[in-house]
Amino acid sequence: MADITRRLGWRHLRGAPTAHVRHHRSGKLAHDGPGLSFWFRSLSAALSEVPVDDRELAMTFHARTVDFQDVAVQATVTYRISDPAVAAARLDFSIDPDTGVWRSAPLEQLGTLLTETAQQHALDVLARTSLASALVDGVKSVRERVAAGLAAEPRLPATGIEIVAVRVVALRPEPEVERALRTPAREQIQQEADRATYERRAVAVERERTIAENELASKIELARREEQLVEQRGTNTRREAEESAAADKVRAEAEATRSVRLAEAEAARAVKLAEAEAQRTERLSQAEATRTVRLAEAEAARSVQLAHAEAQAAREVGEARAQAQAAWLRVHADVDVATLHALTGTRLAENLPRIDSVTISPDVLTGLLSRLGAGERE
Repeated sequence: MADITRRLGWRHLRGAPTAHVRHHRSGKLAHDGPGLSFWFRSLSAALSEVPVDDRELAMTFHARTVDFQDVAVQATVTYRISDPAVAAARLDFSIDPDTGVWRSAPLEQLGTLLTETAQQHALDVLARTSLASALVDGVKSVRERVAAGLAAEPRLPATGIEIVAVRVVALRPEPEVERALRTPAREQIQQEADRATYERRAVAVERERTIAENELASKIELARREEQLVEQRGTNTRREAEESAAADKVRAEAEATRSVRLAEAEAARAVKLAEAEAQRTERLSQAEATRTVRLAEAEAARSVQLAHAEAQAAREVGEARAQAQAAWLRVHADVDVATLHALTGTRLAENLPRIDSVTISPDVLTGLLSRLGAGERE
């Protein structure tokens, strides 16, 4: 878009290097070319700006193949305006003298023209092509046909348009058809994957078999070596047992010899101890016999003395009692019988045990009183 500024009723236009500007003043061409810069009056000027750079036009449209399958075509057409004067005469590229903006949409018209022209040639080639061929070689054939058709289109040179390049990006069927077409390939890929899996499993099984055989061989070799080890261990054990038996025999003989010597020494020591003990016992027996004899003699003498002393004391006591009894009898020879009875009761009372209380029944009391009364009467 041109850059337009205002100064006191005048306008100044400054164009871009890729924009071809045409300035008509009063019906006459005053300025013509790209990248111009000039002053003009808006009331008498007619301006048009034609882009001369390469433009990319992306297009997407649907086509139908010979087997009635819908195909989406994605393509890009690169073009440029080679004759700006012709293009400005055929299309409305005029711009507003105050803002520099196009009054219409000329590029949209060019896009519609190119899209419809390319679509026409693409539909023509795809209508005679099957879906499988279109998916395989359709991109190249559509690109060549569209490029040839646009190059041979008479309206494009008459409009000042030059086709630079044509690119077909993709040809895609409907999603359902695309999934259906992918199914055989997927199945084949799955079969290849299954075959690879089976082969890998077969290789794994073979390797496992080899490993198992190697393990079995290793186990057999280990068993053989273990057998040799057991035999060697048996031999070693037998040798150790023989050597241990010989050592035990030597040790037993030495122990027996030592035991015999110890027994002989112990017997000699026991004999000596027995002899010493016998002598000691004999001496003790003699001393004890002497002591016993002496004690018996002393005890006999003491017993004789005690017997003599007891006999003498008994004789003396008897004599004293006899004398006392005789004296007592002499004293009481003239006493009456009642007095003797009273004395007898007194002596008896002195020898009786202590009596705390006496219970006299009426019968006893009556008898006593009767006796006392009879005595008094006498």
